[in-house]
Amino acid sequence: MEVKDAKFVQGFMRLTDDAFKKGWHERNGGNLSYRIKPEEIAEVKSQLKPEGEWLEIGNTVPDLANEYFLVTGSGKYMRNVILEPQNNIAIIKIDEAGEKYSIVWGLEQGGKPTSELPTHLANHEIQKKLTNGRNHVIYHAHPTNVIALTFVLPLESKAFSKELWEMATEDPVIFPEGIGVVPWMVPGGKEIADATSKLMEEYRVVVWAHHGMFVCGDDFDEAFGLMDTAEKAAEICVKVRSMGGKKQTITKENFLDLARDFNINLRKEFLD
Repeated sequence: MEVKDAKFVQGFMRLTDDAFKKGWHERNGGNLSYRIKPEEIAEVKSQLKPEGEWLEIGNTVPDLANEYFLVTGSGKYMRNVILEPQNNIAIIKIDEAGEKYSIVWGLEQGGKPTSELPTHLANHEIQKKLTNGRNHVIYHAHPTNVIALTFVLPLESKAFSKELWEMATEDPVIFPEGIGVVPWMVPGGKEIADATSKLMEEYRVVVWAHHGMFVCGDDFDEAFGLMDTAEKAAEICVKVRSMGGKKQTITKENFLDLARDFNINLRKEFLD
């Protein structure tokens, strides 16, 4: 089997294509990574090249030692992934210490994995622990309305979460723990990786102020669905504000009724 025909690669490409069509990935914006399952890597192992040059990750992820990841390339356009996967994405292997990686497939015309690789791998390590290995996807995009709200809402999790919960009844059901918020930081470095990882111990959706959003998921559908749901809530919020603001809304009592009937662990301290 060719690597590009493997089911996990097809799922990866579908997400990048769907997300580009949503308008979340201008130019080379955004990135995606997938922690490959052992049975999936076994299907394509014969197509991988031997580990070559080992490059520094930029942080240390010992719990990901010897694992394989499918990642988007730095400077590559999401719209091109489905057209030429071999030139726009890569499979990398993490070394035994969790400090370096080697490209074993893809980026055939040169390049490196996404510049946000330290943040992706740090959060893969966190989510692997928190979910007992179920989580496989970390996804970063630039959804327009979420970014717009970072200029008008307080940059703290309680205010952001409650505002988006109020925008549609399904929102507190989809992300009952709320949304984490990282203040503006230079992307691509250890500082923003550490800040995001800390918040992802509590939240599956994290907003980067004036930049974009990070989400995680057990599979591609879950990660895409979280991004899509949060962005739709933000779009409704922008429209409500453009029409003069809320005249009525979902109340605290409504939220508590919802949590009871849907048996969800809603972060109740965010309702006050």
